[in-house]
Amino acid sequence: MVDRLANSEANTRRISIVENCFGAAGQPLTIPGRVLIGEGVLTKLCRKKPKARQFFLFNDILVYGNIVIQKKKYNKQHIIPLENVTIDSIQDEGDLRNGWLIKTPTKSFAVYAATATEKSEWMNHINKCVSDLLSKSGKTPSNEHAAVWVPDSEATVCMRCQKAKFTPVNRRHHCRKCGFVVCGPCSEKRFLLPSQSSKPVRICDFCYDLLSTGEMTACQSTRSDSYSQSPKSSLNDASDDDDDEDSSD
Repeated sequence: MVDRLANSEANTRRISIVENCFGAAGQPLTIPGRVLIGEGVLTKLCRKKPKARQFFLFNDILVYGNIVIQKKKYNKQHIIPLENVTIDSIQDEGDLRNGWLIKTPTKSFAVYAATATEKSEWMNHINKCVSDLLSKSGKTPSNEHAAVWVPDSEATVCMRCQKAKFTPVNRRHHCRKCGFVVCGPCSEKRFLLPSQSSKPVRICDFCYDLLSTGEMTACQSTRSDSYSQSPKSSLNDASDDDDDEDSSD
C-alpha cells in the first residue's frame, strides 16, 4: 500500500500542502519514496503545561509543530526519524487520558489523543512504520532513549535534595539524564551526552556521580509514570529556559 502511494500525485500534493503550512522556516519534506500516512492534533505534555500540537506521520519520519492557524499555518517544526523511535502506552490518570510515550535518543515526551480509538490507530501506524523501516535497513531497534522530563508543575521542591523550594528566584532546572526537576545547586555540573548534544549538558549531582564512575544506566529515573499524572497548578513558571533548546516546551 505504502509503495503504491509513494509516487502518486495525491501523496505528492498532500506533502506539498504540509510543507506550505510550515512555510520557509520549515524543512523540505518531499523526497522520493516518502509517504504521508496520517495527521492530527495531539496534546503534548510540555514542561509547563499540556499543549496542542499538530503531528504528521510519514513512513520514515514523525513531524510536529505549533498550531498558528489550524490546517493553514504551523511553526517550530520538529522532525523525528522513525527508525530511532520506540513507543510505550501510558495509563490514564485524571484528565490526561489515551496517552503514550514517544522515545528517541535525543528527546522523549508524552502525547495524548482525544479518544482511545485514535490512540490505538496512532500507535499501530507508528509501530508498523518503524517495523517496516528496521526490516528494510536490517538495523536493530534503539535501546537508548532520552529521559522524559517531569513537568514543572509536579515539583514544588527539588526532587534530589528534597529541601530547596522553587520560587521566582530559586528556579527550576531539568537533569538531562534522569528528567528530574532540580534546583541550581543540585545541578551545577555538566556532562557530555552525545546522543542529546555536542556540548556538555546540565545534569544533577546524583547522575553526574554515577556517570563519572561508568554506571551509565544506573541513574535512569525510577519514578513511575511521573509524566502521566494530572498537572497541578504551578506556583512558579520560571524554568531553565537559558539552557533549554526548546524553551517553549
